[in-house]
Amino acid sequence: MSLLSISSSGKAQNSPSIHHLSYTSISGDSIDLKTYEAKFILFVNVASECGFTSQYEDLEKLSKKFQDQLVVIGFPCNQFGGQEPGNEDEIQSFCQVNFGVSFPLSSKIDVKGKNQHPIYKWLTNKSENGKSTSSVKWNFQKYLVDPEGKFVNYYYSFTKPLSEKITKHFK
Repeated sequence: MSLLSISSSGKAQNSPSIHHLSYTSISGDSIDLKTYEAKFILFVNVASECGFTSQYEDLEKLSKKFQDQLVVIGFPCNQFGGQEPGNEDEIQSFCQVNFGVSFPLSSKIDVKGKNQHPIYKWLTNKSENGKSTSSVKWNFQKYLVDPEGKFVNYYYSFTKPLSEKITKHFK
């Protein structure tokens, strides 16, 4: 799906939007990304047994601090070192008990390969997002989309959620 926009030259151009896609929440509900129109969305593939798992704490802080401008969505994934072995109930409990996570979590998904979730297909392919091709390298890689549903950038796992690279978009 594309949005028609007018470039500075006055010519119409297609700009891909992610808002036509949806995901299944960790509790089993279908969530349309259109729900988050007018906010930035930070997509993060998460895992409970990873060296980066402590980033849940800063993702929660980021989510709370910029709640009027940003939605953080965690996508549990077991494709990197088998570091998310739990089921949805175990994952949700782990996140709430250990990190007080209140931002949305999806059901467990694949972020790469033949069963790649459509959201991650959009995020990682220039032919879908209109801007950049990438591959998810490890847990806690982050993808930022603007309030119009357009791709902004991606950040590898070592980029902390409260990094200026990310927060500069919400000031």
